[in-house]
Amino acid sequence: MHRRLALCAAAAASVALLMGGTAAMANPTPAPTSGSVEAEFGAHFPAALKVRIAKAQKYAESRPGVTGIVVRDRLTGAVWRNAAAGTHAWACSTPKLAMVVDLLLRNDSGAVKLTAEDRELIHKMLNSSDDDAAHTLWKRYGGEAEFAKRFPLYGMTDMKFTDKHPHHWGWILTTPNDLDRLINYVLEKLPAKHRAYIVKEMRAVDPNQQWGVWGAGAKAQPGNKNGWSDDNDDGSWIMNSVGFVGPRERYTVAIMSNTMVIQDGFNVGKETTTKVGEILFNGYFG
Repeated sequence: MHRRLALCAAAAASVALLMGGTAAMANPTPAPTSGSVEAEFGAHFPAALKVRIAKAQKYAESRPGVTGIVVRDRLTGAVWRNAAAGTHAWACSTPKLAMVVDLLLRNDSGAVKLTAEDRELIHKMLNSSDDDAAHTLWKRYGGEAEFAKRFPLYGMTDMKFTDKHPHHWGWILTTPNDLDRLINYVLEKLPAKHRAYIVKEMRAVDPNQQWGVWGAGAKAQPGNKNGWSDDNDDGSWIMNSVGFVGPRERYTVAIMSNTMVIQDGFNVGKETTTKVGEILFNGYFG
């Protein structure tokens, strides 16, 4: 979500313990997105999907900035990652999904006791990517000291903070590979009741999140958690989308578009991520 002003205010009001980082990370170095698609995905993708993946990659290469993509078939185990899948960019609001995972599991263990208000805030984070809800839960349940130490357990092993911003859910650098692992943790490792809850929420997001993976179209039964912000140092936009498509959430998709565009960057990145989702899966399921 667009949080630059809100987070600057929050940063001024908080005292954070800062990890080492480099200023360069704030505007991650572009990574090449070209390469042999055929050499990068497993043999188990259907031929028709291989064609779509090649088209999605070609489209991504034509767009401004750097777009990292990961597609996974949970049935066969096939995975395709483009060359930018390991490139760091600001996670924006996508860590809210990891926050939900963490809170539900901590509640199960008895470490915390979620209230009705907490659960409403969780809904708001997933449904409309509500920043105030995330701020409240982050502060209420331990901040970096609690959340960040467990995020890698849910797949976010590439995540890092920088020395330029507070260590906060809204200032995390991550990769498409991280988001791929996170959504697959949700679908493969969470208790069934939590998985069902999150899937239901992600399939019914507010219109402000109906882009990115959502571009797969209604017949693909998409669900997603998106993040967007002008958090690069120069004010250019990052547009991210992670989710699933298909019967029984067969395929997962992670897309991170570091647009490197300031003027109208939101719409540029929204178009990029949504078109990738459309090319990959719109019409694929009938």
